[in-house]
Amino acid sequence: MERVKMAEAESLETAAEHERILREIESTDTACIGPTLRSVYDGEEHGRFMEKLETRIRNHDREIEKMCNFHYQGFVDSITELLKVRGEAQKLKNQVTDTNRKLQHEGKELVIAMEELKQCRLQQRNISATVDKLMLCLPVLEMYSKLRDQMKTKRHYPALKTLEHLEHTYLPQVSHYRFCKVMVDNIPKLREEIKDVSMSDLKDFLESIRKHSDKIGETAMKQAQQQRNLDNIILQQPRIGSKRKSKKEAYTIFDTEIESTSPKSEQDSGILDVEDEEDDEE
Repeated sequence: MERVKMAEAESLETAAEHERILREIESTDTACIGPTLRSVYDGEEHGRFMEKLETRIRNHDREIEKMCNFHYQGFVDSITELLKVRGEAQKLKNQVTDTNRKLQHEGKELVIAMEELKQCRLQQRNISATVDKLMLCLPVLEMYSKLRDQMKTKRHYPALKTLEHLEHTYLPQVSHYRFCKVMVDNIPKLREEIKDVSMSDLKDFLESIRKHSDKIGETAMKQAQQQRNLDNIILQQPRIGSKRKSKKEAYTIFDTEIESTSPKSEQDSGILDVEDEEDDEE
């Protein structure tokens, strides 16, 4: 009797152990069931465990079948909806493809127009930048042209002032341009040219003075003598009457002496006439 009870107890323990192993197999990842299966093969109830496992598999199959039967109509409806969606998706795909083809065809002209606009904008920016640079360079060119005109007309001192102004004020603002570098390199040559031309003009002037020194000296002596005679006549006249009368009489006496000593030139006559007019206005 005790043996029967012990056998039943062992059978219950074995069944409980098998149930625990089955729960572990159902709830554990397949990569981690190695130790569980080893415990089955280590025991002596391998056959009974396999029977219990087959029973559990059949139970799960029946549950799956029931669940599939319960959801079969929904599955069929879902498949039908998917087929409809597939047809609509194909239509939508065709519409998108057609729209894309039309868009690509119409967009080519737009792309060409945008490219032309881009080029125009680039040219506009380049033109604006060029105009700004030219406006910056224009005063330099004007000053250089003015310098050339002054050198051509032999206005040497204004030319030197213009050259100095150009060198220290205008050229540093545009020194990174090639033509400005050429101007800077040419400035010493221009200054030397102005110096040479000035010296040449000075030598010509001195040579002209040397050639006409006799006439210049004669004219200077005559004017000095006339001035001394005029001063002597004014000092010898008695201080009677108005100052205007004395001055006119002095001029009259001076004219008489001039006519008696030397012929009166047109320039002397003009000077006396101008002085008489000034006296009359007083």
